[in-house]
Amino acid sequence: MSSPRAQLEDLLARGLGDVSPALRAAPVEGEARAAAVLILFGVLDGIPSERAARHVPSDLDVLLLARASTLRAHPGQVAFPGGRVDPEDPDAVAAALREAQEETGLDPDGVEVLGTLEPVPLAFSRHEVTPVVGWWTRPTTVRAVDAAESAEVFRVPVADLLDPARRGVTVLRRDGREWRGPAFALDTARGPQTLWGFTAMLLDGLFDRLGWTEAWDASREIPLREPVVADPVVLPGPPRP
Repeated sequence: MSSPRAQLEDLLARGLGDVSPALRAAPVEGEARAAAVLILFGVLDGIPSERAARHVPSDLDVLLLARASTLRAHPGQVAFPGGRVDPEDPDAVAAALREAQEETGLDPDGVEVLGTLEPVPLAFSRHEVTPVVGWWTRPTTVRAVDAAESAEVFRVPVADLLDPARRGVTVLRRDGREWRGPAFALDTARGPQTLWGFTAMLLDGLFDRLGWTEAWDASREIPLREPVVADPVVLPGPPRP
């Protein structure tokens, strides 16, 4: 079996970057604001998962953060580091690295960018988000740099995310409508977290394309642990506004 890094490079080289077609159900009308997120893999902390996964080593991690509960957009949600592409950013890759440094304190020089996935349009917020896939070649200490933006920064073993016992769906029902999406149950230093929405859909699609997914129960509902302030149709929301 090839290494996770080699599998990611192969996926990107084959142009299979549209990992979640469901996110394209509602295209942006008019001009979209460019944004980017960093999906950063690697051996991030040297603390392996206690679970033996079928397709990935126990020490493979991905970097995530929990948004501050005081934010107007998507408070409390677990997300990738990221935000809008600023005028001074040369491209989405530069924006993703800059935002990750500002939010987590990581050293961008220790990150090797493997490529990008297809930009994802988010109709309600009028963003087009480019997911940037990176490999952490020289890990540095990370933390929640600004408490007004991030409540927690943490590294999650991919083997834990692939655990069928941690997988399920979030279900939101409003005004006779129902929104269902993949979800992951996490344990962090601040307690249990639910990874759902935009970030969960990207990870779910990426794991499927890489062939890492293990069979899980799509009828199992995972409760949300933060207040939901957006309409279900637009819940896979953008990074920091």
